[in-house]
Amino acid sequence: MLEQSASLAAKLRWRLAFPTILFMLFSSLDRVNISFAALQMNRELGFTPSQYGFGAGVLFAGFLLAQYPSVLLLQRIGMHRWIACCALLWGGAACATALIHTPAQFYVLRVLLGAAEGGLAPGIVIYLSQFATDRARASTFAVPMLAIPLSLVLGSPLSGWLMGLTFPGALPAWRWMLIAEALPTMLLGVMAWFYFPDRPDQASWLSADEQSWLQAHAAQRGHDRRRNDWRVLQQPLVWASALLWFCLLSGSYGVMFWLPQMIKRLAGLSPFQIGLVTALPWFGAMLGMYYNSAHSDRSGERYWHIGAPAALAAMALLMAWAAGAGALGLAALFVAGLGLGAAQGAFWALPTTLLTGNSLAVGAVAINIVGTAGGLVMPHLIGFALERSGDFAGPTLLIAAVLLLGAALVATVRLALGRTPVARAG
Repeated sequence: MLEQSASLAAKLRWRLAFPTILFMLFSSLDRVNISFAALQMNRELGFTPSQYGFGAGVLFAGFLLAQYPSVLLLQRIGMHRWIACCALLWGGAACATALIHTPAQFYVLRVLLGAAEGGLAPGIVIYLSQFATDRARASTFAVPMLAIPLSLVLGSPLSGWLMGLTFPGALPAWRWMLIAEALPTMLLGVMAWFYFPDRPDQASWLSADEQSWLQAHAAQRGHDRRRNDWRVLQQPLVWASALLWFCLLSGSYGVMFWLPQMIKRLAGLSPFQIGLVTALPWFGAMLGMYYNSAHSDRSGERYWHIGAPAALAAMALLMAWAAGAGALGLAALFVAGLGLGAAQGAFWALPTTLLTGNSLAVGAVAINIVGTAGGLVMPHLIGFALERSGDFAGPTLLIAAVLLLGAALVATVRLALGRTPVARAG
């Protein structure tokens, strides 16, 4: 069967899943490089921890507002037009952030950046669902998600290096860094217009048999871009998945937006050295995403491949804080990243298998909206706690507790569903 063909799965990964890494990579980089800009920006502009934390998190208000309209636009105009428009818009907003002078300007541009990127993650899930086979589902969806830790593995040292340079003119280094990392996004937007096929029958690199099989497979799963089934929101599975995704993303964004400042307080390093140390847990996240999702596909098991790594990440973060800036602390940060990446890499295989057809778009957006709220809430909560306590012990406990809640939720869902497949809406 074609579904079992390794060559078909490889074609789909290399021709579609891996190219989406570039867009997810620059989306993540343009979103989180503000954590490095903050090393100079907060002092220059007089931002308090609460103001910075609110600005870092308010981006996700734009995410929440734009996700479903963005997915509707994808369904109407096709992948190549949709992702091109998204990339051009968020690249422009990221560039404009380099020109801010007030907290209000910071907040507005972060909301616009979030709105431009809002539908990217669920849109890519929905798009790849037309092509992904059931046997390779976890690894197919994990590929574009690799871009998030990759953006931090590469982007953290890059951002730190750019922040340490002396640039011509009156603009300080943090402003040049934001501009330099936003310009490639707009070039990618132009490339996307000519690259992505909207449907399997438009992919010239597939054989006629492969095109026919993928179209029949999509039809069997009920893909229909003409309508969406809102009844899926009555399924407890959707909201359980959404809360789980909230916990996993809350853990990541809590670490993502505050880790450089945590490391600076612990070790007193230069911006470039902070970038290198910050990259360590995200390198672990890449390894966790790739190998855990591949193992989940081979075994067919989803629940423990999500819950166990989430619990591991929570315990490792607590150990990293207790150990401090030495070798043990760095090793614990690496393990924490490994767990975060492993849990997220296996996550989307579960809802996209159980939700099919016209329920998928609505379900994916609902899950991603609730999950994205973690990015809206967690950075601000950490800034609030840090401003009042002056210490990162409280924020670390908060992140660990949220991840442990996610692990407990996976176990609860596993016990509730057992091995019996749930009804597939749509």
